[in-house]
Amino acid sequence: MYTKSYTVRWADMDANIHMRHSAYNDYAAQTRLMFMADNGFGMEWFKEHNVYPILFREETVFLREIKGNEHFTIDVSLLKMTRDCSRWSLVNRFIKDDGTVAAKLTVDGAWMDLSIRKLAVPPNEIFELFNKVDRTEDFEWVEKKGG
Repeated sequence: MYTKSYTVRWADMDANIHMRHSAYNDYAAQTRLMFMADNGFGMEWFKEHNVYPILFREETVFLREIKGNEHFTIDVSLLKMTRDCSRWSLVNRFIKDDGTVAAKLTVDGAWMDLSIRKLAVPPNEIFELFNKVDRTEDFEWVEKKGG
């Protein structure tokens, strides 16, 4: 399973002295992008192929606090995907050093062809990349809606 470890920064704190809600989204996005980059799909690859990931929905379920200077790890799992990899849902779990899951963040996304500014089926290499992502226990193949 792909994971990245972090330490909560001062800038990520809120008035309740724990990690602010929007920092979860930032760390999860960084982890997803690092997964792609660490597997050869960095920003230059996306620029060269004129395709970028976009999000339709982000949902975070907060289970436990993550406090200032606390260490945590985020993993990446595939929850859903169309057979052509044009639409997908990924889950990031925020795991404290003691193994407690502090939050689960789910995103629904797709790929955009920037030359035409429309959703597109990504190059086959992206499908191969997403096949490297561990799948959740309840992973499912989904059909595209509306063609």
